[in-house]
Amino acid sequence: MDKDTDTQHPDARHPDHKPPLAGRIALVAGATRGAGRALAVELGRAGATVYVTGRTTREHVSEVGRATETIEETAELVTAAGGTGIAVPTDHLDEDQVRTLVGRIDRDQGRLDILVNDLWGGERLTADSVFGKKSWETPLADGLRILELGVRSHVITAALALPLLVRSDAPLHVEVTDGTARSNRRYRENLYYDLAKNAPIRIAFGLGEELAEYGGTAVAVTPGFLRSEQMLTYFGVTEENWRDAVAREPHFAIAESPYYLARGLAALAADPDRAARWNGRSASSADLAQAYGVRDVDGSRPDAWAYFEDVVYGGKDASPDDYR
Repeated sequence: MDKDTDTQHPDARHPDHKPPLAGRIALVAGATRGAGRALAVELGRAGATVYVTGRTTREHVSEVGRATETIEETAELVTAAGGTGIAVPTDHLDEDQVRTLVGRIDRDQGRLDILVNDLWGGERLTADSVFGKKSWETPLADGLRILELGVRSHVITAALALPLLVRSDAPLHVEVTDGTARSNRRYRENLYYDLAKNAPIRIAFGLGEELAEYGGTAVAVTPGFLRSEQMLTYFGVTEENWRDAVAREPHFAIAESPYYLARGLAALAADPDRAARWNGRSASSADLAQAYGVRDVDGSRPDAWAYFEDVVYGGKDASPDDYR
């Protein structure tokens, strides 16, 4: 999949080299598919032990309705990449389940070094009930469910896992969202969605203040136009022929794989100066790629947020290729 392996993963060149996150313990909450899965895999590739959670298992399918990706498969991919993947089925809106998860990590490891909050699962709601509608036209139950999935789940997980995270000598808390603080100054189409995708940015900002005395870092990160499994299915393409979808959606030409953000975050996690560089901030996959020199699986370095700001909203005469 990666034609740039030597550049991206120096440990593949030097088998005796200790992976940069060896011995580190990570939790990726919401790792069934998409960015969460890729983040877990790349942290594992860097040597971490990664607990992966989600609601879809080989025996149960969540409200997202996709049985094709499971947390067990994610854990296996983490291990195959060189880390240790541990799947723990968890509904992060259920406080008791999250307490049980944190208790297990505590018993197993005694600490947590990296917490990634990639909880969502509201795609069907946004497609059916939100986009193209005013807030008062949105069914209230659907709007509140969006806030549960995109905000409440993040707050529950942070509140219950942070006491374990601050035992680390360098705690890292990551909020995954849609958009940066800069891009999200523009209204995100619907009140409920806007709240759900801006809240993680503020969570990272606030936790950055609280974690500073522990030498910690809190950061919000976002992919660009993500070629998740769900998005590929929506367009009827695969990762191998994804460009066939550009005829239907021209902006898909700026799309990126989930591994683009994941590579950047893995580099950030291994950066000893990350607190000074990132604490309290929000960053896109392109920001991280520029900072750490990583590239997407096809060797490109797309910047979807700049493309949308300049071309789609700003009217600049340029093509997606100019932003890859």
